[in-house]
Amino acid sequence: MNALASLSRPDMSAPGIDVTPDGSDYETVRRVIEMLTLDYRAQPSLETIAAELGQSPTQLQKVFTRWAGLSPKAFLQAVTLDHAKRLLGQEGLPLLETSYELGLSGPGRLHDLFVTHEAMSPGEWKGRGAGLTIRYGFHPSPFGMALVMATERGLSGLAFSDLGGEKPAFEDMVRRWPNAAYVEDSEATAPYIGRIFDRGQWTADRPLNVVLIGTDFQLKVWQSLLKIPFGKAVTYSAVASDIGQPTASRAVGAAIGANPISFVVPCHRAVAKNGALTGYHWGLTRKRAILGWETGNA
Repeated sequence: MNALASLSRPDMSAPGIDVTPDGSDYETVRRVIEMLTLDYRAQPSLETIAAELGQSPTQLQKVFTRWAGLSPKAFLQAVTLDHAKRLLGQEGLPLLETSYELGLSGPGRLHDLFVTHEAMSPGEWKGRGAGLTIRYGFHPSPFGMALVMATERGLSGLAFSDLGGEKPAFEDMVRRWPNAAYVEDSEATAPYIGRIFDRGQWTADRPLNVVLIGTDFQLKVWQSLLKIPFGKAVTYSAVASDIGQPTASRAVGAAIGANPISFVVPCHRAVAKNGALTGYHWGLTRKRAILGWETGNA
């Protein structure tokens, strides 16, 4: 996540917000952002920032969160995570050196940062897809163009796109496993389309081989999704409870959103506690269509 892009436009109707460029609230937020962006290696605490600005930690937290949409600590974590990805990816630094370069006390804190925000360890993030050859192809499906990806062991990816959106869909999937080798091979991926969308071929004696590429935590979440019956839905909190981590709803939501095999691993069957469909990586319209199709064929 680009930390600077996570700033949201403040609610101009909210009482007590000075929206002028020279207003005290604006100046406070500007200085906090500058400190966290430039001095992230110091990993300054809320108390340190507040003392620097001559404000109380409580008031500073309130003002910054109201304007930015996240706390100073969350903003610092986003900045730190951005730099961690750069150091591990572009610069190829080892975990220990990366931790110290970021001002963290050691790899343990770097690990916690990645697990909280990426649902994977820094080592897993760094080695994504290394050593894999993934064949891919685009094919028509009941829900738009389907991007099918497979390794020699079975189906490893299924994404959807509208006509003309094939390139962004492919790039989105590649970002999941940036270190894999990709080979366009529609002949190799075509047989999967019939198997996936033809219920007559969903038989126990002919199982579809699926290769789930992810972290241990993600695999637990995706395996839980596979338990959801056809035509039914469960809440995100139910998935969290099913994997034995009822308080890990945020990480569970991230893992569901990162599901690489749509439809087959039914992330579309996960809904909010109030029944709302909420987000879906391939669009809420497509999620409604898939759920409707399943209801009609249940």
